[in-house]
Parts: sequence; C-alpha cells; structure tokens
Amino acid sequence: MHTSTGASDALTPRFGALWAALACAVAALALGYPALGGQFLVNPMSDQYIAGFAFRDFAVKQWHLTGAIPQWNPYLFGGMPFVAAMHGDIFYPTFWLRVLIGTDAGMTWGFISHLWLAGFGTFLFLRAYGLGFAASLVGAIAYQLGGPIAAYASPGHDGKLFVSALLPFTLLLLTRGIRDNRHWAWGVMALVIGLAVLSPHPQLLQYHLLVAGAWALMLAFGASGLDRATAFKRLGFALGAVLVGAAIGAIQYLPLMEYTPWSPRAGGYSYETATSYSWPLEELLNVYLPQFSGILDRYWGRNGIHLHSEYLGVVVLLLAPLAFGAGGEARRGFRRFWLGVGIVALLWSLGGSTPFFHLVYAVVPGTKFFRAPSTMMFVFAFAIAILAALGTERLLAGRATTRYAYGWIIGAGVVALLATVGFFTGLAKGLVVDPSLIDAVQANARNVIAGAWRSFVFVALAGGMIVALSRGAATARQVALALPVLLAADLWSIEKQYWMFSPPASQLFASDATIDYLKSVKEPTRVAVLPLPDGHPVAPHDPQLMGDGLMAHGIRSVTGYHGNELGRYQQLGRKDEGYSARVSPSFWQLMNVGYMLTNTDTLPLEGATRVAGPVKNAAGTVVSLYKLPGEHPFAWVAPVIAKYPDDVVLNAVSQPNFASYQVALVDTSATVQAGQITALPAPLAITTTTTGYRPGSFTVKLSAPAPAGSALVASENYYPGWTATVDGKKAELVRTNYVLMGVPLPAGATTVEFRFDNATYPKGRQITYAAVLLSLLLAGAGVFVDRRRTN
Repeated sequence: MHTSTGASDALTPRFGALWAALACAVAALALGYPALGGQFLVNPMSDQYIAGFAFRDFAVKQWHLTGAIPQWNPYLFGGMPFVAAMHGDIFYPTFWLRVLIGTDAGMTWGFISHLWLAGFGTFLFLRAYGLGFAASLVGAIAYQLGGPIAAYASPGHDGKLFVSALLPFTLLLLTRGIRDNRHWAWGVMALVIGLAVLSPHPQLLQYHLLVAGAWALMLAFGASGLDRATAFKRLGFALGAVLVGAAIGAIQYLPLMEYTPWSPRAGGYSYETATSYSWPLEELLNVYLPQFSGILDRYWGRNGIHLHSEYLGVVVLLLAPLAFGAGGEARRGFRRFWLGVGIVALLWSLGGSTPFFHLVYAVVPGTKFFRAPSTMMFVFAFAIAILAALGTERLLAGRATTRYAYGWIIGAGVVALLATVGFFTGLAKGLVVDPSLIDAVQANARNVIAGAWRSFVFVALAGGMIVALSRGAATARQVALALPVLLAADLWSIEKQYWMFSPPASQLFASDATIDYLKSVKEPTRVAVLPLPDGHPVAPHDPQLMGDGLMAHGIRSVTGYHGNELGRYQQLGRKDEGYSARVSPSFWQLMNVGYMLTNTDTLPLEGATRVAGPVKNAAGTVVSLYKLPGEHPFAWVAPVIAKYPDDVVLNAVSQPNFASYQVALVDTSATVQAGQITALPAPLAITTTTTGYRPGSFTVKLSAPAPAGSALVASENYYPGWTATVDGKKAELVRTNYVLMGVPLPAGATTVEFRFDNATYPKGRQITYAAVLLSLLLAGAGVFVDRRRTN
C-alpha cells in the first residue's frame, strides 16, 4: 500500500478530511454565495433558463399532485414520453432536493453541492493513494475550480457536473477494492455508478467508465503487486459492481431504449456532426490565457458559442510539470498513468481538429450517438489536477529549483509583453473564420492584454513561493497553507464570470396577460410561438418565445426546446426548416393550434384576432396573443378510415388543403378495418368535449353517437403505452395522420377515455429497486467480512 512521506505527514492537520471538506465548501461558496440570498443560478444563455427549469418544475408539481413521476409531457412538440425521451435528472437524488426546498433553490444548491463533491472526492482519492494533505488539497481545488468543472454553471450543464463530480469517488472505490481488498467498496461503487447512470448524461458516463476501466487495469496489473489470479478476481468484482450500477439506471434507460427507434437520433450522427463542437487547436491557448478566444459573449472562435471554460489555472500549470524529473521515481507508475490519460483525453477533446478522432469514431462503441467531443475535457482537467498534486509534493519536499521558478516567471512575462504589443490579437485575426467577427477580435484586445498580465501576476506569486522555500525565507508549512489559497484565487478570478445568478423563479417565470388568457381557455389547445424579425426586440433567449417557458405554466406549445422529440413530429413540423409548418392552417387543424404568441402588435393574417397584449413578459419582450381563424378542436370524429403507406400519409397531411375532418389516415401495417374510398365523405356534425385533461390521461365525449366505420382522432402524439376505452370497453388505438392517435369507433359510441402507461417504466423501476437493494446488501456484507477479517 502506498503511504505518504514523513514530510507530508508533518503538514497534515488533525481532522484533515474535515478541514479539506471545509476548504472545498468555502471554494464552492466563493462562487455560489448569491444562493444564500435566494438567487437562482441561471442566466439567459443557460439550458436551465430555456428548458431545465420547466422540465424539473413539471416533475415536482406532478409529484406533489399525484405522488408519482409523470410519464407523459403534453406541453412540447405535440407531446412526448417524459421518462423515455429524457428530461434531465428525473431520478437523480437532486429531485428530492427540489421537492423539499423548491425547484429553483433545489437546482441551485444541487449545483453548488456537486461542485463541492468534485473537490472533496478528489481529495479523498489522492489521500487514499498516499499523497499528503497539502498536495491532495491542491489537486482537489485544481479540479473543483478548474474551468471545465466550475464553468458548467454557465450553460447549466448539471448532468455533466454530476458525472464529473462522481469520477473521483469511483476511482477511490476502485482503489479500496482492488488494491486494498476492501469488500465493502464494491457495493458502494455500484451505488456511485448507479448515480452516474441516473445523472443522466450518457456521453460523460461513457468517458467516466473508460477512465474507471483504465484505472482498474492499472491497479490490478500495475504497482499493486497482485498475482494474476487475485488481479482477475478483483477485476471481476469491479465489473460486477459496474453491472449492478448499470442496473440501477434501468428506471431511466429501459424506457429510453424503447424510445430510441422513435427518436431523431435513432441512426446516430455522421462523423462531421459527431465532431461538431470539437476543441479547436488554437483555443489550447485558453488553458493559460482564457481571454484569448474571448470569454462568453466576447468569443470569436470557430464554434460559434463558447459558454464553457478551458482555463486550468496558471498556478496549476506551473505545478503540474514538477511531477516529473529527478526525485519523482516513487510514484512513477501513477504519474505516467495520469500523463497518458491526460494525453488521450486532450486528443479526444480536440475531436475533428486532429486525425485521432477517426480512430475513436471507428472503434469506441456509442461514439456516433454523441456530439461535442470537447466534453472529454473534464478528464483532461482531472489528469492535470493529479499531476499538480504530485508537483506540489515535490515542491514541498524542496525539489523545485529557483531556476524552474524564474523560467516560468520570465516565460509569463514574455507572454504578457507579446499580448501588450498585439501579438495574440494579430494571431486571432489570422485565425478567425468569420470575417464579421474581426471587430469582436479587436474589441477583445484589451481583455487579452489584461488577462496576460493577470496570469503573469499569479505565475510570479507562485514562482515567488518556490524561490522563498528554496532560500529558506518560507517554510514548507507556510507554502502548504498559501499555495491552495493562491491557486483558488487564480481560478476564482476567471470562473466567477461563469456563475451568473438571477432572481427567483417566481419572478423569472412570472405570468402575464397572454399566459393568463391561455390558462383560462377551457378546452385543450396549443399555441404556436413565432418571434418575428420586424416585431418588438426579443429578450435574450426569451424562454416563452425561444424555449419552454410556456411549459412552466402548463401551456401546450407546438414547438419548444428539447432535441429528443419524436422523429415523426420533426418531419411533420419540418424542423429542418425551423418548424415552418407552424404557420400552416392544415398543421393548425392537425395539432390543435388555436393561438399564436408573437412579438408584434399586429399579425398580418386575415381573421386573426388579438385577445391579449401587447404586454411585456417576464423576460422583457413585448408580446401579443392572437386567436387564429377557424376552429381547431383537440379531438374530432372522422367519418372514414383509409390505409396508405407512411410516406403517402406524410405527404397528404402536409398539404395545405388536407381534409383532416373528413378522413383518418393510417399506415398499411395497421390492423384496423379501413373503408373503400372513391370520394371523401362530408365532415360529420358531431362535436367533441374534452374533460379531465392531465399529463397522460383525458376523456373525450361526443355530442352524438358515432356512426359505424368512423374514428375519433385526438391531437396528441402517438407512442406505445397509450390505450383507449370506448364507453368503458377496451378499444384499439392506432397511429393516425402520421403522428396522432386514432380510435376506430363502433356505432353508437359516445365516450372515449385515453391513458398513457409506459410498460417498460414499472419494469425498469423494479430492476432499479432490486439493484439498489443488492448494492446495499453487498456493502453491508462487505463491512461484515472486512471487520471479521481484521478481528
């Protein structure tokens, strides 16, 4: 077993783990302190503002109403399964935080708590491997406050943060299980893997498991000195823990697997799409000079948007190379392993910027389903943090030379001087891919100069510590106390820009006259949202006009912000044309669109009537609500059913003159009885009334008995799990008009009830419960075995 050196032990305080936990908490609150005043960690560019809050608040409200997780989301894109299509961390423990303290507060503190976990987990991992207290704390702060982790707050990527924060705990438990033969570790590891699976972020989960697998092999066949039989046995335990952990995720992933053929991602991505949002080579400069490509809205680079941070910290970068060289032999295998992980993670993050990713795309399963290879950056940051911790050990042992320190100080000075004379701005002008951004590059010049001198100051301070320690002007204890503070200050001075807070959700998503009107409409109806360029200015990422803000008020929209809506609906709505179908009257008929919400005081549409507004919404946009011409009921009775191939049906229902009230079109594979049509019959005089409309259930009553051969069509997307009864008797339900639900009606039918129950969800839930119980039993049995062995 690896143990810390005597010098390192001398720098370890009593209750070291508690002090480290406190230090990591202070570091997290240095960024998150506005939450103490009730502010909401969200900004207009955040996914949480555009969509995340609406998703989570819907789940919380439904839990309070029904005591269950909702199965159907009726508010976006014609409806979609809530669990199967994925709507964030539905089953992750942060759900209960939102239930207890409110959605916005729960989201905010969930983020802050996991930033703390990322740091404290890294500390525990490094201590378990034998590094000293100070070195472990440096590694913890370097990972926790490093740009790839801390800046998750800007785009609101909490799922990524969850998986990133759990990585050091997985590595810690592998160390305890494989190297130290602690049997309790396997059950606990299964729980940690289960949490990572439920995050749910499958892309970062893949990266998490790849690193964990590599570390397990390192432990089994590296420096632990295990014989081959023991190594394979413990690797088997590790694999078993991963499999049990994967089973914990069944409650989320079993429904997702069923949904995949229905989703727009069923076929995976091309190489070009899979490499979108790669880390551009030139932006490697951001690890030292974060202002180079422009922070946040000052970005001029090739990815178009840049809400994250690659900044690793100049103090961290100064410490990391100290892990190598004379005197570093004691941890050679450990050091080489993390160097290798860092190199692979860097190449992976660069994605299409190098040929390496062709190998990844061809060999690594699942890669074709993901974009943005730059998200592997968190592994690169973790590897650099580990090397910085090793470098800190060597520094505190007096093995860092003044020559090394002066070299860094001189180099930082040269970078600052080059920035001052415009070298980096000139370089940026030569690299910018969009000529219209040249002005942005020039406007960023002052930030680059100031940033270069900021980096120089922190390099000089860190280098000064090395010089002071080498010359006896400072003790190792003094440096051990000052170094984490300096490192944290360096990272905080940059990453604080990514932690933007807003007022509570009650203000941020407040109602207005247009919303109040829509909520007063008795029959289910949808609204088409259409921001127009010649209307009032649209507030940045206004969630009502550009996201899921209406969902937060229980209002059904034909569009929204999700990305995993039903593939058929994307085709019908013409997503590749910006959902252009939302302005088509035939689409309004199909999708129950009664109103249009827009940013203009007049709508150039004959028959449209303004019913609310103009009024300034919560985001600051002046909006008006218009009632569209014609009647577009939620359900109607078509006099006849006709069968045609899918492509013919899609073409027919997309036509501006499609007679949706005269015929119900089903696919040729449907088992329902269809009529022989020579001419379309006249629409029926039967009207419908919808009652009890809730997510996943509703009842439709007919004004008169249905004739034989007719069908009730409901304007809700079809998906397996929907069932119907006609006058209390089970009825056949079939996909109709390409995306909707249809029920063939017997003569005399008057009432049709619909209900959604995803059969895979209870199966997944049972597997999850069993896997959690098994994990707890394994952990408990492991504690018993370990104690018995010790005694």
